[in-house]
Amino acid sequence: MGTIDSSVNLSENFPLIRNSDNVYLDSAATTQKPTAVLDAIRDYYEAHNANVHRAAHSFSEDATTRFENARKQVADFINAASTREIIWTRGTTESINLVANSYAASRFGKGDEILISQMEHHSNIVPWQLAAQRSGAKVRAVNVLPDATLDMQDFYKKLSKRTRLVALVHVSNATGVINPVQEVITAAHAVGAVVLLDGAQAVAHEAVDVQALDCDFYAFSGHKMYAPTGIGVLYGKSDLLESMPPWQGGGEMIENVTIEKTTFNTLPYKFEAGTPYISGAIGTSAAISYLGQQDRTVIAAHEKSLLDECTSALRQIEGVRVIGDVKSKTSIVSFVMDGMHPQDIGTLLDQQGIAVRTGHHCAQPLMHHLGLPGTVRASFALYNTHDDLNRFIEATRKVRSFA
Repeated sequence: MGTIDSSVNLSENFPLIRNSDNVYLDSAATTQKPTAVLDAIRDYYEAHNANVHRAAHSFSEDATTRFENARKQVADFINAASTREIIWTRGTTESINLVANSYAASRFGKGDEILISQMEHHSNIVPWQLAAQRSGAKVRAVNVLPDATLDMQDFYKKLSKRTRLVALVHVSNATGVINPVQEVITAAHAVGAVVLLDGAQAVAHEAVDVQALDCDFYAFSGHKMYAPTGIGVLYGKSDLLESMPPWQGGGEMIENVTIEKTTFNTLPYKFEAGTPYISGAIGTSAAISYLGQQDRTVIAAHEKSLLDECTSALRQIEGVRVIGDVKSKTSIVSFVMDGMHPQDIGTLLDQQGIAVRTGHHCAQPLMHHLGLPGTVRASFALYNTHDDLNRFIEATRKVRSFA
């Protein structure tokens, strides 16, 4: 199995990783930032800081060019048909809320159904519950099988002409399981439903092509893919976005305002009220450029090798059970240990210099369905090494000896 060329130490590109003796295995929560991203943000504030779209002076023109170039880079990154389909948001959560408040609120009514799954992050559950309460629609959830994969038989059973929207996570943040999103999209479109994919855990590991997928909406966050926190993207097909009313009102999203009436700006600006997170967009552009400089096929093979070796090693520790132990998944390993609470395991690992996530991972319905109080989650990124993996496994064995 291929790994990253040993002559290229990508961890050196990440100051926090480079300067710490600890092992960071919590990239599913947030990734570390490469020097290229930090430099791009610093350069913007030091040499190009101005508001965008709002002035005739050269500082603003320069900032606007950089800001819109970042949008173009995102469009290319996910193969959107146009920059008009790329909306800047604060993250995956706000992207989903935008669709729930603008698209769903203006269309759904009593008898309509919103189909989600039991493995969704809370950000892909709560907005739909609120939209259903306002509209009279009903939220239904597709079951998850004991191996933590989507129950496709149950999906087809619950998908119907009443289904107006399917909201599904592309990759589970709790287990790393990759959903059969292409099949889901095709089936949903066949009954007239639109599809929103939560891509927060996918974009850093998978090549995403929204046109090939034919999804209607795709949401993701910058900080899961080496960009800053507080910046995100909503992709939407332009015809859908054109038909949706604005969600928030204010500056930038208007064309003309009088006391009596407002006309709204064109796409994508009608969904971007107020001064945007300009440096966040520029940082996202730098993160995409950084990823583009790497051989993503080689990186994927490296992350897969870490995933496979970690899973195999954990299976050999008596009393440890991997959750979502299936072939189709990204570099997340979620596990439980007989006789020990996940929080205690995480604390003992931290005392040995290993940073992992513990708890329900904002996926309480999944944990309830699987009968678990939570799990320990180790998540790998391109800056992790096999030495990191070996230290994690050795530390986990030591924790197990305390049980």
